[in-house]
Amino acid sequence: MIFSIWGLSGSLHTEHESQLPFAEDRLAYWRDAIDDACNRFDPASEISRLNRADGVITLSETLSRALVAAQRAARLSQGLCDPTVLDSLVALGYDRDYDTLGELEDTPVSLSPAPGFAALDFDPDARTVNKTDRWRIDLGASAKALLADLVAEDVAPTGGVVVEIGGDVCARGRGAQGPWVIGVAATLAISGEEPRIALENGAVATSSNDVRTWRRGDTVVGHLIDPRTGRGAVSPYAAATVIDTDCVGANAFATAAILWGEDAGWHIAQAGRSARLVRHDGSVELIGAWPREEEA
Repeated sequence: MIFSIWGLSGSLHTEHESQLPFAEDRLAYWRDAIDDACNRFDPASEISRLNRADGVITLSETLSRALVAAQRAARLSQGLCDPTVLDSLVALGYDRDYDTLGELEDTPVSLSPAPGFAALDFDPDARTVNKTDRWRIDLGASAKALLADLVAEDVAPTGGVVVEIGGDVCARGRGAQGPWVIGVAATLAISGEEPRIALENGAVATSSNDVRTWRRGDTVVGHLIDPRTGRGAVSPYAAATVIDTDCVGANAFATAAILWGEDAGWHIAQAGRSARLVRHDGSVELIGAWPREEEA
């Protein structure tokens, strides 16, 4: 099954054909729930209302769950996977759905470091945040990873399942013929010739500074923001792919790897994860116990 959310393509596959109706039902449920809670491009969504609010706000269970995932991503990435970079994204022009961005004028912008997750004063038990004018949030990265994880976990008791959303892949169990076979691409331009790895009961996520870009005058701007500066990411790596137990973790480390730069391999190895880092010249560095790659 092929689907889309937030301008991203996705796919859903199950070990047995009989699982598919249930899997499609869980996908529809969680896609609608996450979209209603976390779609910052919908002015009626919960996150849009939160970004306009003031004071102590009680969150829905879904948005609170998404914030728990974002908080974990921030911790794993040492603060580099940060939802409070929204002001920088908007200042650079990413204030509408990506498909409608087009080319923007290169007007002067004021960018500053993100306030960081702690600024939310998030209480997961009470499901509250203290909304001030210091922060607005975008949960796009961690929310799509969470969506893949939630669907896979719901479907897994019925058999093997794999969910892919915008480069984040969560696999539970096995496919009909063994472990799931996952192509590893550095861009969204899929040729079918990408190297492949076997995956079961794990997740793999790719982050790239060369996709989801737009132009401001003569300058190409990417969607990855360095929260330490509020500016677009500058990295020796064009793409980073990381394997973890779930997509939230894999996505956090992949995003952080771009921002860690030359130190990415050390950080990923220290965290006990494995990664595939691709430099701008196409050279590849494998970190940790990266699985054997097979040609397509």
